[in-house]
Amino acid sequence: MTCCNRLQRWTACCVLAVVLSVALSGCSAVPRRYTWIAQPGVTLTMLNTHPDSYVGKVLIWGGTITEVEENDQHLFLRLKNRPVDQDYKPHRPVDPYGPEAGSYWVMVEKQQLHPNFRDWGRVTVVGRVTGEQRFKTEPVLLLLYMRGWDTSGKHSVWENIDPQYVPSVPVGVHRK
Repeated sequence: MTCCNRLQRWTACCVLAVVLSVALSGCSAVPRRYTWIAQPGVTLTMLNTHPDSYVGKVLIWGGTITEVEENDQHLFLRLKNRPVDQDYKPHRPVDPYGPEAGSYWVMVEKQQLHPNFRDWGRVTVVGRVTGEQRFKTEPVLLLLYMRGWDTSGKHSVWENIDPQYVPSVPVGVHRK
């Protein structure tokens, strides 16, 4: 084998590795910058059991939007919990009536939310735990990133411009 053939083979392998890396990273439901800072494996049950342990932590959860409330500045999205798989895509919980089938809320400034969010059948949420709860049992997350899929499988992305921003807690949200 000549030096030229080795160089061509090595170049082809490098190009293939780069193309595969880009293709695989482009398919992720959540950008890597969020997976690095998120607390892995935190469930709705864990948050409800020890809410103070997770205040300020970033979580990656899934859900379906079941209710929308708004005030002057914010939208509150109530999500039926749908645990995420290893690719951060939401699925129905194993037990549809168990503790993981509960709900949680996501707070976002209303002018920043994707205009088609009402069409989404399921979402992946990256949010910061506020320590607040609605209806005494449903935690509230401050939205940092959301990917939504409509019923046809198409998806849209929403991302907070300033993930360090923490708005004041609106009336109607009560700390436990």
